[in-house]
Parts: sequence; structure tokens; C-alpha cells
Amino acid sequence: MKNIKILLILLISVSLFTSCFDDETGLELNDKGNNVAGFSNARENVANIADGSEYTIPLKMKLEGPTVMDLTSDVTVTFAATSASTAIEGVHYRIDNASTTLLNANDYLGYANIVMLSDGIVAPLAGPSPILILQATTTTGENTVVASGKPVTVTINYACDSNLDGAWTETYEYFRGGVFQWSDSRTTTFTKTGVGEYRTSEVGHWTPAQLGYTPGFTFYDVCGEITIPGQKLVDAYGNWVVGVAGASSVDPITGDIHMEYEVQYPAGTADRKYNITYVKQ
Repeated sequence: MKNIKILLILLISVSLFTSCFDDETGLELNDKGNNVAGFSNARENVANIADGSEYTIPLKMKLEGPTVMDLTSDVTVTFAATSASTAIEGVHYRIDNASTTLLNANDYLGYANIVMLSDGIVAPLAGPSPILILQATTTTGENTVVASGKPVTVTINYACDSNLDGAWTETYEYFRGGVFQWSDSRTTTFTKTGVGEYRTSEVGHWTPAQLGYTPGFTFYDVCGEITIPGQKLVDAYGNWVVGVAGASSVDPITGDIHMEYEVQYPAGTADRKYNITYVKQ
């Protein structure tokens, strides 16, 4: 009899819990929550040449939430810079329109635009890059949509004018295991792939036909400072191509470029090293 009473108490408790769950909690309550509109990404990095130009920077925005599918009106989102920003309005950036409309017809996806300023800016900057932190502040159009509290941190990078693309005469010295192997010369081509970003047509002592895949390696020129980031050999092999820290440079008088990089296998283990001078043809 005692066991039957305990069982009945348990059944009644479960029944009450289930009833409360159905009425007051779970997905039903979630469905009653607000939708939020704001910036899609937490961080954005922008880079442009400091030549006095103005650059329009689009930043992704979106609307999401439990009842987005039920919305029918367009939603206008207002945004502003926060006090945590180090970027100075009127010096590093300008906001011409502090709102954007997310269209129902476009699944509530859109862009907020800021203008990156470079007039009077001398690159490279002496200190860290300016940081602009933006946050959605208000929304209109649907009463179940609120501004998202998630900010976007925009790092504003200023680059110098870089015109290295074209044909170069490459003279290299090849070392393996720290022992000099040989030197040679050939023609290589730099192709501009971004702001201060280039891809060579050659890498190591091999020919493009010997390696296949994506010829050459990627390097960056930031105001005369050359860096070769770590990358797979021709973007395919396990061999790791990486510049020797602080060893690459541009001659400010002749424009000749000196680079030093290693082809490591495995990554972190120096295997092959190349000392190279490039002279513009």
C-alpha cells in the first residue's frame, strides 16, 4: 500500500509539472520573445591607401529572432559609434547616414555604410590603428523588433601606395640545412591581389611546372615593410613557406627588394632557405 501511495504522488507531480511546462515555459515562451536587428559580424578589418581619398565601407546587418517569418514590414535600424572607439569622427571616419532599412523582400539582410577618411593621414601611423565600435541603437517598422546590443569593432588600417606589380629580375641564393647549394637568376612576376598584397610567380628553386597548383607565394608591402606570412607551399603541400622575421626590406633609393624566407618541413623546422634580391625590369 505504501508503494502505491508513493507511485500515485509521483504520477500527480509529473502531471502538474507537464501542465505548467505546457502553459508557461519552453518554446511557447521563446516564441513570445523579441527579434533583434544589428550588425552581423563582431569584427571587421578594413585597409585602404592613405592618399587623400574617401572609401565607402559596407558593414553587414541582419534581423533574426523567433518570429522573423511572421514579420511583413521593412525594418529601419539606426546605429552610432560608442564611446569606446579610438577612431575620431571627421578624421578617420564619417557617417553620412546613420540608419539603414532591412527589407522584408531581401530576408532582412542589408548593409550600414561608413566612410573611411584618409585626407591628412600619413601612413604608416605611429601608433595602433584606429578602432571604430558601432552599435545598433533603435529600430522602427515592427514592434517585435529591437536593436541588438552586439557591437561591431572596425579596425581602420592605413596603407601606403604600393605599385610593385610587374616583371622583376630575381637573383637567389639557395641554402639547405644551413649549407649553401647554388645561386641563380630568373624572371618573376608580381601580381597585385589586394591592398599591399602580392603573389609572386616563382617560389624556392623550383619551376611552376614542377610544383603545379598555385604558383609562387603571397607577400605584403606595407609602406615599404615587406612581410611573408606563413603559408602552404603553392597553397597545397605540407611544406611551410614563411619569411625570416625582419629580414625583408625595400631599398628606399633604388626600389630593389630583398627577401629572405624558409621552406620548412615540417612547419617550424628550417629545411631550405632563400636569400633573394628583386630588381624591377
